[in-house]
Amino acid sequence: MKLPEQLSPAGDLDRVRTALLYGADAVYFAGRIFGMRAKSVSFSDEDLAEAVRLIHSRGKKAYITCNVLPREQELASVPDYFAFLQEVGADALILADLGLLRLAERYAPKCARHVSTQLGVVNSETASFLHDLGADTVVLARECSLEEIRRIRENCPADLRLEAFVHGAMCVSFSGRCLLSNYLTGRDANHGECAQPCRWKYHLVEETRPGRYLEISESDGTYLLNSEDLCMIEHLAALRDAGIDSFKIEGRMKSAYYTGAITNAYRMALDALGRGEATPPGAVRECEAVSHRPYCTGFYFGPPKQYYPDSLYRSTAEIMAVVLACDGDGNALLRQRNKILAGDRLELLLPGTEGIPFTAEALRDEKGEAIPDTRHADMLFRTTLPACAPPHTIVRRPL
Repeated sequence: MKLPEQLSPAGDLDRVRTALLYGADAVYFAGRIFGMRAKSVSFSDEDLAEAVRLIHSRGKKAYITCNVLPREQELASVPDYFAFLQEVGADALILADLGLLRLAERYAPKCARHVSTQLGVVNSETASFLHDLGADTVVLARECSLEEIRRIRENCPADLRLEAFVHGAMCVSFSGRCLLSNYLTGRDANHGECAQPCRWKYHLVEETRPGRYLEISESDGTYLLNSEDLCMIEHLAALRDAGIDSFKIEGRMKSAYYTGAITNAYRMALDALGRGEATPPGAVRECEAVSHRPYCTGFYFGPPKQYYPDSLYRSTAEIMAVVLACDGDGNALLRQRNKILAGDRLELLLPGTEGIPFTAEALRDEKGEAIPDTRHADMLFRTTLPACAPPHTIVRRPL
């Protein structure tokens, strides 16, 4: 059975390089307009073209997100932008609007068309209709159960690819179509500007008692709209057997460390699946090493859990540095991400492995002079790693 595609997110070129290093089969990201993560977009036209070139040089695929719900005045910019995406070689456009689906066929006919989860596809008739309209892939609504996915696969065209999220943050609104942010803050969630009011703590105020805040609570907390994060790393075989062709990781607004560590974890799990083996325990542990809320399995095995006590993140490790160059003996030049002291216990996260423990026995500045710590933000420094590491490899500290 063909192994599903591993699809990783990227918010800039650095995260593209990290996703590729740690095993992504495809990377999705947005350009200067029409992306649903306005804050994370840092791809100029030049950067986007460079990202596609880099991805193709590794034999991987580049999917461009164009999944906002555009207003009438925005349509005039579509033809030139879609033509540009085709010109630079984008493999697919991810679309949430039927009008954009039709315009993509007209102005970027060489690009495959992927229908975003935000269209809310939960049945085979809709999936088949979208296929008739030219969709190559449908990203199913996160509200689908595993049994529903199995039935959708049985009843839609065999050449229609089905994609589903396997990891990341979940939205309290159906398929992410939220109006709460618009109402409370004026920031349009359907244009990538969500203020995440579902993560806030709420109180009631009774009109005859102004200034007295009454707590709204369940037995274990007051964050009533706050969802847990999705993690399906131990259930990839079930997703594959249900008919999913592409496993999607959420997180274009997340850090390069998140992109690398989670891509690495799912790569290890997918490779084990390809060998007919269970998910390695190390891959599961790697999912705990990034910033996240408590994990759940989403809607796949029944309704997900909300998480009421708080909206805080937790992690078992933090990034400390990124490798820029390294020789065969492990002598490396790195860029600092957090302050390191000589003698600190660290881990080297090589692709396809858990973190390899080591001690930063000696630190040197860029010129080779001994230093007690990496005290300057973003500074270059040297140390010896436990193995030869390619550029963009992550060095982290267990917490």
